[in-house]
Amino acid sequence: MAEQKTVDTKQLLKVRRDKLKELQEGGNDPFQIRKYDVTSHSKEITDHFEQLEGKNVSVAGRLMSKRVMGKASFCNVQDLQGSIQAYVARDAVGEEEYKAFKKMDIGDIVGLEGTVFKTKTGEVSIHATKVLLLSKSLQILPEKYHGLTNTDTRYRQRYIDLIMNQEVKDTFVKRSRIISAIRRYLDGQGFLEVETPMLVANAGGAAARPFTTHYNALDEDVKLRISLELYLKRLIVGGMERVYEIGRVFRNEGLDTRHNPEFTLMELYQAFTDYHGMMDLTENLYRHVAQEVLGTTTITYQGTEMDLGKPFERITMVDAVKKYAGVDFNEIHSLEEAQAAASEHHLAFEKHHKKGDILNLFFEEFVEKHLIQPTFVMDHPIEISPLTKKKPENPDYVERFEFFMNGWEMANAYSELNDPIDQRERFKAQEELLALGNEEANTTDEDFLYALELGMPPTGGIGFGIDRMVMLLTDSPAIRDVLLFPTMRSTN
Repeated sequence: MAEQKTVDTKQLLKVRRDKLKELQEGGNDPFQIRKYDVTSHSKEITDHFEQLEGKNVSVAGRLMSKRVMGKASFCNVQDLQGSIQAYVARDAVGEEEYKAFKKMDIGDIVGLEGTVFKTKTGEVSIHATKVLLLSKSLQILPEKYHGLTNTDTRYRQRYIDLIMNQEVKDTFVKRSRIISAIRRYLDGQGFLEVETPMLVANAGGAAARPFTTHYNALDEDVKLRISLELYLKRLIVGGMERVYEIGRVFRNEGLDTRHNPEFTLMELYQAFTDYHGMMDLTENLYRHVAQEVLGTTTITYQGTEMDLGKPFERITMVDAVKKYAGVDFNEIHSLEEAQAAASEHHLAFEKHHKKGDILNLFFEEFVEKHLIQPTFVMDHPIEISPLTKKKPENPDYVERFEFFMNGWEMANAYSELNDPIDQRERFKAQEELLALGNEEANTTDEDFLYALELGMPPTGGIGFGIDRMVMLLTDSPAIRDVLLFPTMRSTN
């Protein structure tokens, strides 16, 4: 049966190529067409039928269905916005054009001109007066391509997914609108969008393992950036008081429903504010984007409702661990006590872990999954925050928050460390962790330290995971559903 199907497919593909050859030999090569004037899209026509009824329009898109009935036929043309039905009659388009239309295949790109009307069943349609083949499809579209029945092919050949699943196209249109809304909001707040290097000598600013490559012209090993932070802070030193960048970063880590080794990060830095200012900005930004793109500040993700309209909860990491794990780190004063608490709760820790690292292990294990509604978790231990200002009243902790929704970390923010002496000591501690085998530890960046020594004003900074934000706002179950071309294992 499979062999018969292969033979049938080969024959169908040959028929399409034979049709193309016939067109070319007749002087009608569709690949020689340069342009087509489109006046309307499908949704515009259906949404504004009253204004367009009886008027002439031209649309272009992919032929998705065709029902030939003698001297008249119906077809559906799919464009960016959806699909629209067309009525193609021999008497309206002419005998030769109708003959050519009947030879068109599903998947062909066509241009169609005609008047807007409603059929007897009430479907908004176009009464065609002209149909033109704009590009010949030499492959056969899948007959069924819905749901998650063929996810591997969907992700590898996203172009097929976009053709066959309108909801997928809608997701990526919405993604673009989300990013545009972010830019509009920040531009309105006086931020400047900038670009910083992707290939760097020192991949700092985050706890992650970088990708390494070799720069032939300089005969030097370089890394793909894991963060945008250190270059953006240099710009704050240079007097650019509010900057942001939306760009790809690269982390040599595993793949799952929330992680892809290359992903879109947005970082912004604002002089003369702190992490409280970043909390206010985050609340306002999320509300603005949801309202502009979705028309509401109440979103539903996989059946769970989240309210962006209410004030976001604010809780310290210590209080969150006490609330959900029943362990009070205010009463834990030594590494030995922290290790004992971890062992009691069956938490595995490593030899380089200090008290603050163990607090974070408790948080990840017992707290994160409960943070469904928008929540700021504040005041992290210094051990896991090498670029952050200490809390003056308790130097074991820093002025940092992570923003959570749906149990996911959505953003990470600091009152930025601008003391170059303290920063050097933090880098030194990170180098020691690197020597102990922590491949995600930072290394010392002398140029960045020099910039800090010139003087950086008090600054608030934040990093947003754009892909996760898009997942929540489009109700997409996996990060691959919001990346047009996610990372896949090679098929070779």
